[in-house]
Amino acid sequence: MRDEVDELIEAWARERSDLDLGPVAVFSRISRLAHHVDRARRHAFTTHDIESWEFDVLAALRRAGEPYELSPGRLLRETLVTSGTMTNRVDRLTARGLVERHPDPSDRRGVLVRLTPEGKEAVDGAFTALLEAEGDLLSGLSQDAQSELAGLLRRLLVPFAD
Repeated sequence: MRDEVDELIEAWARERSDLDLGPVAVFSRISRLAHHVDRARRHAFTTHDIESWEFDVLAALRRAGEPYELSPGRLLRETLVTSGTMTNRVDRLTARGLVERHPDPSDRRGVLVRLTPEGKEAVDGAFTALLEAEGDLLSGLSQDAQSELAGLLRRLLVPFAD
């Protein structure tokens, strides 16, 4: 089985036989796959009327478990954005009725951001659609191969973890 990356590597090997093209074989495929994953994500989110950034915030709240709420600081750590960006995102999600702010009972100066039933429905629908699309992308691999691939990718990513 051949793909377009094989052709790319052959062309580079012809032109630059002095180089090890192994990384191209891996990362060109990862890059192409990332494009397909991005398209699947956009489609899953669009069909559930949310943006990618909205999904990130809603998913962080959903993963928190009932009552599906987090402090703004915890949301910052979960989504890796600045406090100004998070404030803007929470404001926009509040305006759409997907989240609401509540006083933090343990800190009277603080607030908690809570997922509304509409927000829960949106994130659950988008996540289900995303899993179906990602499952389709992996359908050419057995469960064992998927586990092996996940382990190999984990090994590549661990050095970048904070």
